[in-house]
Amino acid sequence: MIQVVEDPIQPATIYDLLATNGAGSVLLHYAVVKETPHNQAATTGVNYQRKGDMEAEMQTIAEHLQEKWKLEDVLLIRRLGCLKAGEIISLIAASSPNSADVFAACQHGISHLKKMTTFCKTELGVS
Repeated sequence: MIQVVEDPIQPATIYDLLATNGAGSVLLHYAVVKETPHNQAATTGVNYQRKGDMEAEMQTIAEHLQEKWKLEDVLLIRRLGCLKAGEIISLIAASSPNSADVFAACQHGISHLKKMTTFCKTELGVS
């Protein structure tokens, strides 16, 4: 399943979106906005805007993960809009009969979500 959302991602509801009947392992990874280190220019958050077909790019990532590893299900969510430090940017979740596949798939998926070309990121400075 693929979702691009503007509302905050609700961790409590994510597990129920995954098929888990045949899963022995389920992994959920949330990417969050981090504070800027004190030795760099301060930011108040990040603004993510669409600049292409995000759903198609995310579907390609999900299909690649399912082809490469034995997964029961994959869920990718990406958030748009202005986010503050600590807010969830994206989620990758996978279920599988074994833990090695979910860990490898999520790690691989995270790196691909970071490299997506169908959105742009603007850091918001302190005003």
